[in-house]
This record gives sequence, structure tokens and C-alpha cells, in this order.
Amino acid sequence: MSRTPSSAHEKILPVVVDHLAKLPHLFDATFLVEGMTCSSCVGAITRALKENAWVRSADVSLISHSAEVVFEGGEPESRAKELIDMIEAVGYGASVDRLQPHNAKKPEMHNAPADAWQATYNLDGMTCSSCVGHITRAVQALDFINKVEISLLSHTASVTFVGRDNVSAISQAIEDANYGAALDSISPVRSSSGEDSLRTVSIRINGLHCEQCPKRIEDAISELEWVTLGTPPSLSDPVLTISYIPDAPRNTIRGILSALTNADPSFEAHTYHPPSLEERSRQMMASEQRHILYRVVMSIIVAIPALIIGIVYMNLVPSDDPGYKYLMARIGGVSRAEWANFIMATPVYFFAADLFHRRTIKELRALWRPGSKVPISRRFYRFGSMNMLISFGTSIAYFASIAELIIASTRDEDAHMMDAGTPKSYFDSVVFLTMFLLIGRLIEAYMKAKAGNAVAALSKLKSTEALLVSVDSVTGNTTTTKTPADLIEVGDIVRIPNGSSPPYDGNVIVGESDFDESVLTGESMPVTKSIGDTVYSGTVNKVSPISIRVTGAAGKSVLDSIINVVREGLAKRAPVERFADLITGYFVPIVVLLAIFTWLIWMTLGEAGVLPPDYRDSEVGGWPFWSLQFAIAVFVIACPCGLGLAAPTALFVGGGLAAKYGILVKGGGEAFQEASTLDCIVFDKTGTLTEGGEPKVINYENLTSPEAPVNERETLGLLKSLEEDSIHPVAKAAVSFAASRPYEDCKAESVKEVAGKGMKGVLLVGSQPTRKIHALVGNEALMAENNVVVSVENQTLLDAWKMEGKSVILIAAKEVSLGQKAQQAHELSAIAAIADKLRPESFQVVNALRKRGIDVWMLSGDNEKTAKAVAGKVGIEAGNVIAGVLPDQKADQIKYLQKRGVEVPSRGLFRYLKQEKSRATVAMVGDGINDSPALTVADVGIAIGSGSEVAISSAGFVLVSSSLRSLPVLIDLSRAVFRRIKFNFFWAAVYNMVALPVAAGVLYPINSGGGRIRLDPVWAALAMALSSISVVISSLVLRVPAPLIGFRAPKEQDRSES
Repeated sequence: MSRTPSSAHEKILPVVVDHLAKLPHLFDATFLVEGMTCSSCVGAITRALKENAWVRSADVSLISHSAEVVFEGGEPESRAKELIDMIEAVGYGASVDRLQPHNAKKPEMHNAPADAWQATYNLDGMTCSSCVGHITRAVQALDFINKVEISLLSHTASVTFVGRDNVSAISQAIEDANYGAALDSISPVRSSSGEDSLRTVSIRINGLHCEQCPKRIEDAISELEWVTLGTPPSLSDPVLTISYIPDAPRNTIRGILSALTNADPSFEAHTYHPPSLEERSRQMMASEQRHILYRVVMSIIVAIPALIIGIVYMNLVPSDDPGYKYLMARIGGVSRAEWANFIMATPVYFFAADLFHRRTIKELRALWRPGSKVPISRRFYRFGSMNMLISFGTSIAYFASIAELIIASTRDEDAHMMDAGTPKSYFDSVVFLTMFLLIGRLIEAYMKAKAGNAVAALSKLKSTEALLVSVDSVTGNTTTTKTPADLIEVGDIVRIPNGSSPPYDGNVIVGESDFDESVLTGESMPVTKSIGDTVYSGTVNKVSPISIRVTGAAGKSVLDSIINVVREGLAKRAPVERFADLITGYFVPIVVLLAIFTWLIWMTLGEAGVLPPDYRDSEVGGWPFWSLQFAIAVFVIACPCGLGLAAPTALFVGGGLAAKYGILVKGGGEAFQEASTLDCIVFDKTGTLTEGGEPKVINYENLTSPEAPVNERETLGLLKSLEEDSIHPVAKAAVSFAASRPYEDCKAESVKEVAGKGMKGVLLVGSQPTRKIHALVGNEALMAENNVVVSVENQTLLDAWKMEGKSVILIAAKEVSLGQKAQQAHELSAIAAIADKLRPESFQVVNALRKRGIDVWMLSGDNEKTAKAVAGKVGIEAGNVIAGVLPDQKADQIKYLQKRGVEVPSRGLFRYLKQEKSRATVAMVGDGINDSPALTVADVGIAIGSGSEVAISSAGFVLVSSSLRSLPVLIDLSRAVFRRIKFNFFWAAVYNMVALPVAAGVLYPINSGGGRIRLDPVWAALAMALSSISVVISSLVLRVPAPLIGFRAPKEQDRSES
């Protein structure tokens, strides 16, 4: 019998850290970064941050313009400031979005023990963030602590712990750290499914007009005994933070706002939401787009007369035209056209292309700043970004043209006559080159914002208003009021009309309707909701109005959880992105070297007389000046941006598509990359291939006799008492069955779980307090371990049940009453068979996975015959079944499958990125606490959405709908995303390999149509811009549901939604 630990013995208890005070204090910081344009920028920032020994990790995202940093330090604010200085030192802007202690390894109390409490203490003696660290470590060192939150501003500590009697021990620990502590409040902690939970809200007060106004606000809050003031307001910052436990309709945010508004006629109070990371990122991107747009407009305005002078008049207007003659007339030895180009190019170079020059100067300054930890040698072979290449190209063109002006002005008139004709400077190239580059940068910035809007799209699903139903306590009459969603509390009654969405999660209390849950699950079939059922924020009522009682307040709905998971997943980079960073890190030095060599080679060949004289189409500046056109084209056309954008844009689009189909990508790009190369998928049986919800006892045989230690009623009582604390579906079925029949009350004196086998314990039976029974309930292994005899007839019956795919349990007992000789052996009292209904889609999904070349296995703690019978029904071969596995052995079986390897055709270029070529890539699909080690060990952990929170936290992917139909979608989407990444890389690489030689002039010797084939710097700029844009477009078209072009859900998914 496959089992998970019983809730009585393995609830999710606090993590105990015995020597936490000796460990470094870690902090998480999220920074918004301005100015990143390509993966070279990502590499530069990452290297700068990791130069510090106290930085544990740094993940920089090009798409979201953010950096996630984990660092050590007792002074987090000063360390965060240092990190900002480092980012700014390498040429980028930065600001802190979030700074908090790193508690990733301390789980929240989602399933809090019954004796869990939360206490608030007023602290004395804190002066800085070091004090916060000292108190935090002192309290966390206590065994019974789950969570500690300390506010330096309000001088308070919020502590979640187990055991109310430990409240004084917490005070003592704080005092032992040389700080004062006074208990302010204490309240029980409820499970996450409970209705009461602490809510923290920021409120903005408009209308503060004097020094006494903040005091009036604090006085108003102090009159509300159930509200705790966190951050007090001030005239300069009229935002306060308060905490309270909602208790609608008495203790609500509406009452708090009313009390604040009534404190002064001029006050206007409303909830305040600091901008989220996505909102600030959007603002930053919009600001970046505006700055580029201003420069684009300027360059276009200048480019129009430059086009007329340089193209129309110089090539299309006859030489006897008065306008042409006017432009070619010389002033100071230089034609008016040349002076006009100089005047137009100068503001473009200094005020439009300054975007590139500023970044280049900052990059060079950061590279060569005093005290830099970058080795001298590395400064010559790993530096720069796309900005530097553009800046070098435009600068060479501009200053070389000024040199040409100076040379031309010193030449005699005869030389001018010999070289009469169109201007030969690069001033027009500066104008057009800058215009094309800026237009490309603007389009690229817009498309990158489009690629990274998955979280924003999910956030838009939240309702901003709700219909609050109020009940008059005297008359019982109800009134409905339109209320901002921020003012809705847990326990409030909300009306959901047809076509609207619940503001938060809640249970239906009036009416029945169908809801479209496709935004959460990917399933388009409406789901019927009746009284008692849960409806979710973001879903849509499709039929008739209903009323719900809110159970999840702001930030705690399923939709909020999905948004958080998607946000975290998008921040995690794939190994292939680090590969791209490595390439682009060396790209700029190689291009600089190639441009210099190109110039030197052409100039040397020209000066040596190797090149025919007709190659040079201008006398001014000689071969050195003429050769610059090739070097400038090399600088401009080289594009590391395409390589840098190849992976992140496709991964961001893939993450958004996954959310659309009800798949949460917790593991980010790394999970996507592993899933794209899967060789093997392992399924847990109970709750994964089977529904695991409400299994039933199908067969039951009573084996008691008059001489047996217990009768049938007592056997059922023993079964109920031993299993009633377990959360396993099989145990629940056994308890339900026993409770449905006449049974004898039994009181458990001691109960012990035998992992993977069952339960055993000593129980007081009936009304005789001295009559004790030692009972066993579990599988055959438990019986054999305790020498329980199973007759041939009973064994045959058990085998028959197992061949039908049923799980079997056996009940045995022996009497251990005081004053009597203990019975020597347990006697079998009953046997039963429990059937768990298979998921209707299991067979179809297994077949779909095998068609995709994936080896499918099943891992179960159940007996071998039952496991193989279930496997046969879903299409898994008997040889691919591993049965009788204890929970702690599942991870070992996953490791075995990984080492075992499989023969699969190579799936392409990036296969070599695996650590071991012969090692199989294995995914584990599970739902229970006992699956979490296997989910963690597997290359790809996939959790069922209805599973335990521990399983979900261990997985790289979560199937929100709890339907296995999402699995083929996940596999196909992962492969589609990485096919697109490979295509993007291939396109960007081929583009550079073809474009660079052409720009360097390898085709110039070819005479075509009376002219030679040459890539002018202007057209090189246009080609470069199109390269980056094409890569982003390639990723965006993944959203198009068309074969070969984009991604479309497989036919299995289509049928499930039809």
C-alpha cells in the first residue's frame, strides 16, 4: 500500500537551525537597471557584482531590466548602496526595488500546527540595521521559531512560533542580546485555508497641512485597538503602514479609512500601492523609448535635407542646374554641400548619437578605473557592448570627415578641379547611420517590452471593483455597494454578476453558475460552481449571478500565487543564456580587432600599389581615408544584440504561453531547457495517474472468530482510530468505510507510522480501560515484518484484488492487557481492497508522451501486482514499473534512471550543454509530500496543482489544472521554445559570419554594372538594426498559433478543450 506520512507525525513543521547565529546573514535585493541593450551589458553588470566576495549570486535579466542579488552583510542598506555604485560604475543606472532578509530555506506556515502563535513585541535599544540582524539571529536560534520580522522604523518584532508558553522565552532571548522587549500582542496562527490572517496595508493621506496632522493620524489609529501602526506618516511622506487581523464586518480596512478621514475634515485617506517591479520596469522602458524617440525625430529631421543634398542633388540633378552649382560652389576650399553636411552631422553626432557615446565612456571608465579588480590582460580581450561598436563607428566617420575637411581646405584649386563632384566625406553617413541605428533601437525596445509582458497580462485579470453585500443587523435587509477591491476583506460577502470576475477567491454561498477558468487552468470548458464550491480571482462568471464569501484577501489568491511564480520563473536564466553571454563577452574585442585589421590591410595594399588606382573613388585623404569606409562598416554591422536576445526573448514568450495553458514555470529558463531534452518521464501512481481524491473500499473480508482477540466491530474501530489522522487518500477511504459501519470506540494510546508500510499502535478498546490491543494496519510487508500469518486462501484473494489494480490493506491485532500474559503473535482480523479511480486522460497522455519518443515509467509505494495492473491500464509497460518503493527511496530510483541512460536520437546543436552526454534527462510527476525528494532530484520536477505545497515548492513546473493533459503541451512548448532559440542563434550567427566579410570588402573587387560591390556604412547600419529586430520578431511569432511559424497546443489538448 503506497502511503505518505500521516498528518499526526509529519505535518510541515518549522525548520530548526541550531547554529544560525554563526552563519552569515543573507539578504535578497532586486534592482531596476537602466541602459541595458544586449547580453554584453548583462555580462558586464554580472561580472561587476560578482567581483565582491560577499555577493553569493547575481542574476541579471535583459528583458525585465532587473538584477536579483543575494549577498551577505549586517548592513543591508549600505551593501545595497555599494551594489548600486558598482552598477553605475560600469555605465548603467540602478535603483533598489526590494530589499529583504534571505529566508528562502524557511518555509511559511501554510499548514500551521494547532499550537502555532504570532506575537508582536515592542523593542528598545535598536539604532541601525545591525541591531535588526542581531535580534533576528538571536530569536531564530530558538528551536520553536518559524518566522521573524523586525521593523527598525517602528521598533517592533513580529514572531511566529510554536507553543504559547514560549512567549517569555522569546522576550528573554531578545533581552539576552542586550535589547529591551515588551509583549504587545499575541494571537493564534491559522492555516492558510483559514479565514483570519494578518493584513498589512499602506495608506496615503492627502490634505496634511500642519505639523500636528501626523499626530492626529497616529491618535486616530491608536483608538482602534485592533490595529497596529507600523510606519508613521509625515508631512513629507504622508504614507502610513498598518497591520491588523480582518474580522468583517467589524474590523475592516473600510473602518480604518473612515476613522482617518473623520480625524480631520481636510484628510482624504485611500489605500496606497507602491509600484510593482513590473510597473517600474514598464515606466523605465517607456522612459527609455521616449529618450530614443526624441533622438529619432531629431535625426529624421536632419536626414531629410541631408538626403536632398547628398542623394537628390548629387546624383539626380544635372550639373548645369542652378541649385547644383550653388551647392558645389566652394567656400574656403570646401564646397557648400560639404559645409552643409558638416553642420547637419554635428548636432546629430553630439545630441542624437550621444546615447552611444555616454555609455561607451562609462564602460571604458569602469574598465580602467583605479582599484578595478579586472585583471589587466582581460581588459584587452573582454570588454565593451553594442554601444561601443556604434560609438566607434560614428566617431571614426565624423572625425575622419573633419580631417578630410581640413585636408580639402588646404589643397590648391587645381586639385579641387580634379576632384570635383559629389562630396567624399562621411558626414552624411553619420546622419543616416545614427538615424537607422536609433530607429532599430526604438523598435527593439518596444518589442522587448512586448516579449516581457506575461506578468502584466496576468495582473490585468484582477478586478479593481467589487459589489459588496451588506446585511443590516436589525432588519436583515441587504444592500449592494460598488466598492474598490482593495477595501474587500476576508469574510465579506460579494456579489458576482454574469460576465464579471471575483475580486478575490471565495466560497459560493448563494446561487449556482458556470465559470470560465481558462485563464488559470488552460481548460476552456466552463466549470459549474454551486454552494460550497470555491471560485477564483481572474475567472469569469458565464451564466447567472452568485454571491461568495471571500476567503483569500489581497495578495493571497490563487491568481496572486500564479503571478508570483511566473515572476520568479522569468527571473531565472537558462544555461544557454550564459553560453550566449560568454560569446558576446568576447565579441566586441574581436570586432574591434577585425575593423583595425580591415583598415590596415586595405590601406597597406593601396599604399603598396597592389590595388588598381580605379579602386579609390576620391583623391582626398588618400588610401588611409578611403580604407576607413570598410572599417566603419565593420564596426556598425557587427551585432552581438541578436545573439544576446536569442534566448531571453524566446523564454519570456514561452513563459507567457505556458501560463496561458495552465502551466507555471517555477524553474525558469533552466527548467525549459531540461524539459526540451527529456528522455524519460516518471509518474507517481496515487494522486497522479489516479485521481487520488476519494478512493473507495470496494472489497472487505472480516476474518475474526469467537476466539480472536477482537471482534468485527472492534476491528473497524481499530482501523478508524489508527488511520483517522492520516492525510493519505487510502487511509481516508479506510476511515470513511469504518465510520459507515457499526464500530467500537477505541482510544489511541500510542501510534507510530512505519514509512511506506502502514500504521501500528496500542489502543484502549471499548469501555474496559485495562483492555489494550496492539494493532497493525498496512500492507503485506508490515504483516510479514511482524510475523502475521496469512493463509493460502486469503493470499489468493489478495492476489486477485491486486491483479485488478486495487490497493490492499490488512488489519491484525493481539491483546496486551495488563495483568494477563501477552498474546505471542498478531492475528489477522480483516483484509480489504481499495480502488482509486484512474484519471480519464492518463492513457491518452501516456500514449502521447511515447509518441514523442519519451520513455514512460511509474514509481509507486504500492505492491508490485497492483502497480503493474494500474500501469497496464494506462499503457505503461510492466518492465517500466518500480513498485514497493519507500518515500525516502524514490529519489534513489530517479538517480538510477538518470545514470542508466537511454538511446534517443540527438535533438540538435545544444545537446552538448548537458553535463554528461550518456546521462538520461528524467522528469518526475508527483503530487504528495513523499514525492518532493524525487521532484527535487529529477532534472525536471512537475507537480500536480492539487498536490501538497511541499511538492509544488520542489517542482520546476506546476500543472495548475491538475490535469495531465497539460504534459504534452509542456513538452511541445519546451521543444518549440528551444527550437526557436536555436534558430535565433543560427540566424544571428550566420548574419554576423556573412555580414562581417561583406562589410570588410571581400566583394569589392567584383565589378557589377559599372560599379563595385561595397556595403556602405549607412546600409550596414540598417542591416544591423534589422538583425536585432528580426530576432525579437522571431520570438514574438511563437504566439501565433500556426504550424512552423508559432506554437499551437497539440491535438490532445485541443480535444480536451472541445
